[in-house]
Amino acid sequence: MNFYCFIYKPFNVLSQFSSQEGKQTLKDYFDVPVDVYPVGRLDYDSEGLLVLTNDKKLNQALLHPAHAHEREYWVQVDGAVTKEAIHSLHHGVNITVDGKNYHTQKCHVSIFETAPAVPERNPPVRFRKLIPTSWIKIKLTEGKNRQVRKMTAAVGFPTLRLIRHRIEKCSLDGLMPGEMRIFEQKEMYHLLSLNQQR
Repeated sequence: MNFYCFIYKPFNVLSQFSSQEGKQTLKDYFDVPVDVYPVGRLDYDSEGLLVLTNDKKLNQALLHPAHAHEREYWVQVDGAVTKEAIHSLHHGVNITVDGKNYHTQKCHVSIFETAPAVPERNPPVRFRKLIPTSWIKIKLTEGKNRQVRKMTAAVGFPTLRLIRHRIEKCSLDGLMPGEMRIFEQKEMYHLLSLNQQR
């Protein structure tokens, strides 16, 4: 029987159920059937939305580059971000992927006028009295390794905190770190803008 849910992966948790000495994994937070696995991943030091399922067709459909599913990230960066940096991010910046230069695709980037309401992080981002931070929203349809962090660093504003808030119509609204929401197949396919495949 197929199982579908999405979770709020906490900070400093590996996107896997298999144990790794000295690091927390999804198994420390979520009780799901043994054949369920994450679709895609979030880095150990990133937080947010992760889809879990044992439906191989959903896995293939969601990860295939041709489908270009939109992902929305809420990013706290070091410094008072400038309009010039936002413009550069929007039009694409040069980063390194697998040792090669790569120019990121056009994406939608905006600045939060006030910090978004997000759960406290444990441990918290280090506070520095004399250096401001900014929150930006980035909507991507590609997902290179550590892409968002590389993008903000490329425009001079290193990422301090990274939360994947949404994939298509699935969002973290109403969820806290370590919580999950379970769905029926039809609803999950709809939220992920996929055609249902039986």
